[in-house]
Amino acid sequence: MAEPRGTQTITSTSNQQKSVPVVTVESFYNSHAEKLQMKLEGPRVGFHRKIREPTINRPGLALSGFYTYFAEKRVQVLGAAEHSYLKSLRTNVRVRRFRALCERKIPCLVMSRGFHLAPELLAVTGEAKIAVFRTPMITMKFINAATIALEMDFSPTVTEFGSMVDVLGIGVLIRGASGIGKSECVLGLIERGYSLVADDVTRITMLEGRELMATAPELTRNHMEVRGIGIIDVAKVFGIGSIRVEKRLDLVVTLKDWHEVEEVDRIGLDREFYEILGLRVPHVTIPVRPGRDMARLIEVAAMDEKLKGLGQNAAFDFNTKLLGLMEQKGAT
Repeated sequence: MAEPRGTQTITSTSNQQKSVPVVTVESFYNSHAEKLQMKLEGPRVGFHRKIREPTINRPGLALSGFYTYFAEKRVQVLGAAEHSYLKSLRTNVRVRRFRALCERKIPCLVMSRGFHLAPELLAVTGEAKIAVFRTPMITMKFINAATIALEMDFSPTVTEFGSMVDVLGIGVLIRGASGIGKSECVLGLIERGYSLVADDVTRITMLEGRELMATAPELTRNHMEVRGIGIIDVAKVFGIGSIRVEKRLDLVVTLKDWHEVEEVDRIGLDREFYEILGLRVPHVTIPVRPGRDMARLIEVAAMDEKLKGLGQNAAFDFNTKLLGLMEQKGAT
C-alpha cells in the first residue's frame, strides 16, 4: 500500500499534563486488597510509605546478609523459601537478620501462602513502622498479579475533555467545543448498539508505552449529561450492553463548525494524528452543520479506521486507480 501523501500531528492542549504517579502502601492496599486477597497482619503502621518501583522483590539473599543488589524500593514478598529459611535460624539470629531487613527503606512486607509472621518478627516490623500483609495466594501467582496492578498504578494518565465510545471494536474519542453536539452524537451511536465508555471527561492511561486505555472517572461512570434533559443513567435507559468500563483508544474525532474548517479534505490522502502522552492516534476532523447525520459519519470513520488497520485504504486505492487510468489515456 502506498505511503500517505502527507501527515500532520496535532498535540493535545486540553489538560495535557502527564501526572506523576505517587503510589503509597495505603493506596496500593485500598485499591488491590480484594483482588490480591490481602489482609493486614499486625498493627496498621507504615501506610504512608511510598512504593517507588512497580514490581515485586523476594528478599531471600537479603535475609542471608547480602545487600549489594537489594531492591529496597519494591514491595517485599516472603514465600515458602524465605519462611522456611527464617524458621531454620536460631531465634536471636532470625531477629537480627530480620531487623537488618527492616532497617532498609522497604515499603511493606507481604506473606504469601497464608503464612503468619512469627511474633518476634512482627514486633520488629512494628518498631520499624512497616506494614505486614498476608495473602493465601501462592507466591508466583501473587507476584504476577501484584506486578500487573502496580504497572497500572504507575502508568502515566491524562484527562481529555471529550466523550469515548466503542464503535465496532474501535475506541473513538469525540472532541469538540461546548455545544457542538458531542452528546447527541454519542446518543445516536448508543441507539445503533454501540457502547459508551465516558461522557464529556475521559481519563486516558498509557500502558507499557505502546497503547492508550480510556475510561471514565468513577463519579461520572455510566452517566451522561444531555442538554435540556439533564443527567441520565445510560445503563438503565439503554441496557447494560450500552456501557463499557474501559477501551483502547484507536481514533480521535474532532467536531468543528463548518465555517471554522479552513480546508475540507475531500479525498483523505493526507493523514492527521492526535498526540496524547507522546503516542500518535489517528485523527479526523468532521465539519458540523445542520442536516448532517454526525453519528453516522463517526460510525463510518470508525469503520474506515478498522479497514485501514486491516491494510485497506480506500483513498490510496482510488488514487492508484486514477493515476493508472491517466497513464493509460496519456499513452493512447
